[in-house]
Amino acid sequence: MLSFYKTDENGNLHTVDQVCRGCWVSAVAPDEKEQEFLQREMGIVPEFVKASLDAEETSYVDRNEENDQILVIVDYPEQDSQSNRRMTSYITLPIGVILLEGCIVTIANQPNSTVNALESGRIKDLDTRYKTRFLLQVLLLISQEFLTYLRQIEKLSTQTEQRLYKSMKNRELIHMLELDKSLVYFSTSLKGDELTLNKIMRFKDIPLYEEDEELLEDVMIEIKQAIEMSEIYSNINSRTSEGFSNVINNNMNIIMKRLTVITIVMSIPNMVYGFYGMNVTGLPVPFAWFPMVISVVLSILCWFYFEKNDHYD
Repeated sequence: MLSFYKTDENGNLHTVDQVCRGCWVSAVAPDEKEQEFLQREMGIVPEFVKASLDAEETSYVDRNEENDQILVIVDYPEQDSQSNRRMTSYITLPIGVILLEGCIVTIANQPNSTVNALESGRIKDLDTRYKTRFLLQVLLLISQEFLTYLRQIEKLSTQTEQRLYKSMKNRELIHMLELDKSLVYFSTSLKGDELTLNKIMRFKDIPLYEEDEELLEDVMIEIKQAIEMSEIYSNINSRTSEGFSNVINNNMNIIMKRLTVITIVMSIPNMVYGFYGMNVTGLPVPFAWFPMVISVVLSILCWFYFEKNDHYD
């Protein structure tokens, strides 16, 4: 889907019917016809369109000198819609921001909250006429979304941990693993976005104005904070999962020890009756009640022995 937007003199975002100077073109999951429009009508390099739609693409900055175009790919967070509905997990996907001579283009391979927030006009001071500022506002929005999702992950992790204290089930441990995997995605993508932002600061072809310095500083602070949060939550989540796994293993060992003790105690009557069932002479007290009494006494003594020794608990 292609949408065209432009900011008026009052700073309000409006839709326009066609591409014009100072506009923003939003391409969300474009079909072949729309991709052809981007390449032929707008002159975007085909490699830039292809890279923006590649779900496995990593964050980077590229420039096509021949057509005077700059591609900036950054990763944004998104809830994984293909995961188990009962378990919440998150992934990161790329979005391409292409700086053309007269306009700016964003290309995403699926609908997402980042583009929705831009299109709804909820972003303060959004201006499509200033490409550098628009790019920095996109990066700031993405970094804030990372922080929001990280807080959600921390909350989900705490809830899952509380459920594990009450009942240790495989489902809860699997959910912890899913959240841990999400944090790995976040940490990797955030580090890539940070490198891309540093390249933008050194990239001479993307002009940085004095008015954008404060915005650039805000983006750097938000991304660094998100990186620190993701690393902290990942360490906590990993150690929590590891701790509960050790508790489960310890409980399993205790159960196996108790089953072993029960097996030993239950085998005593079999041994006693085995002796008295042989066709031999000279056994003491050859009466039916005697082996039963001996079996009961030995079983009780054996049980008390194991119960009184702490190293068998």
